[in-house]
Amino acid sequence: MGGLAAKAIGLVQRYRQQAMALLLYQSVLETPLSQALLALLDALCTEDFSRCQIAYGTWFRIQAEYQQTWQDHLLQQILRSDNPFSQQAQYRDFADLPPALVTAARHDLQRLQALYTCQGDQLSRWVQTVCQIPEAPVVWTLDPAPVPVSLPILPDWPEGLAELADYYRQQGVGIWGQYRAFQWSPDGLRGIPHPDPVRLHQLAAYDHPRQQVAQNTEFLLAGYPALHVLLYGSRGSGKSSLVKALVNEYCDRGLRLIQVDKGDLTHLPTIVDLVRTCPQKFIIFVDDLSFEEDDDAFKALKVVLEGNITARPQNVVVYATSNRRHLVREYFSDRPRPRDQDEIQSWDTMQEKLSFSDRFGLTLTFESADQPTYLEIVKHLAGLAEIPLPVAELERRALQWATRHNGRSGRTARQFVDTLAAEISLSKT
Repeated sequence: MGGLAAKAIGLVQRYRQQAMALLLYQSVLETPLSQALLALLDALCTEDFSRCQIAYGTWFRIQAEYQQTWQDHLLQQILRSDNPFSQQAQYRDFADLPPALVTAARHDLQRLQALYTCQGDQLSRWVQTVCQIPEAPVVWTLDPAPVPVSLPILPDWPEGLAELADYYRQQGVGIWGQYRAFQWSPDGLRGIPHPDPVRLHQLAAYDHPRQQVAQNTEFLLAGYPALHVLLYGSRGSGKSSLVKALVNEYCDRGLRLIQVDKGDLTHLPTIVDLVRTCPQKFIIFVDDLSFEEDDDAFKALKVVLEGNITARPQNVVVYATSNRRHLVREYFSDRPRPRDQDEIQSWDTMQEKLSFSDRFGLTLTFESADQPTYLEIVKHLAGLAEIPLPVAELERRALQWATRHNGRSGRTARQFVDTLAAEISLSKT
């Protein structure tokens, strides 16, 4: 093997040593992409040409699957890393962190910066040199992804440690830093990789309830007592979209959303205990809520809304949507009759059912869309979609659509505008 190959192997060994010397951030190198890079570095240090080329091909393929370069992936994993430094940085000021922990974090950032300089074109040339092949392998490239910290532009990454600690405090680490929306199931919490992207500015009409729930969410984010919220009203009026839009609007300020199906409401105390000590703020979202008699979910939600001997956490609120003002179904047979021997108790039971919605501190009503409201929503959505139709023509077609489909509602307006936009786009091709 020639001198140039030996020099390349020496550089590869230095990268491998930097990876092995990490004290806190080992998890950064435990992902499939990171492991593929380490395997490639190992292969370059051998004289097994086939192994080296196979390792490069694996590393290239995984980058393509992740749609990331090594540099972008490394930065992403640093921001998500769940380690003693990132955990404590969430709860304590940077100046109050143990000196040894800070020193170890600085040590790791120095070595991670060295690994960051391991460029794809350099690795490709090394493979060509070590394996003695006529052409260098194809290099995976993408435009750099935006990063919320200044590490990539700093000449010395340890200088950005305080900024990184502040990022951990605001955005969280581990699963809380990776996702903004979650689904609870009997198997536990599951992050949602692609949540509904709806934003507040895309919603039209119902200005008052939208302002009320946004203000209540601001209270939550600011650390003040916030109210549990019941959004009830006609179907298709945008109740669920409003709640989903909140997490997209405020996720950068640490807001997270956990959707819980009605059948899993018995797990609410477990969920609350799970997030109680987290620095993030949480909306527990229950969609299309209603109860039957003697429903265990009724009792579980009641405990969360009213509290028990355990103090209510200040970082959690429940936002529920329903088509029913009274969430517990009532039947005529439930109503006590004068001849019943237990008349007082029967009335008490019925009143408990009917007053359950009052346990939400804030109840917001979404009335059925009349024609002006429906057309307002249509015009708003059409403006966002840049539909080039005169207003009169747009309104005429929108009213025809509502008559032939599901009546006037925000959902109907969305379906109409989506279909219209598709028709116009196809007509141009």
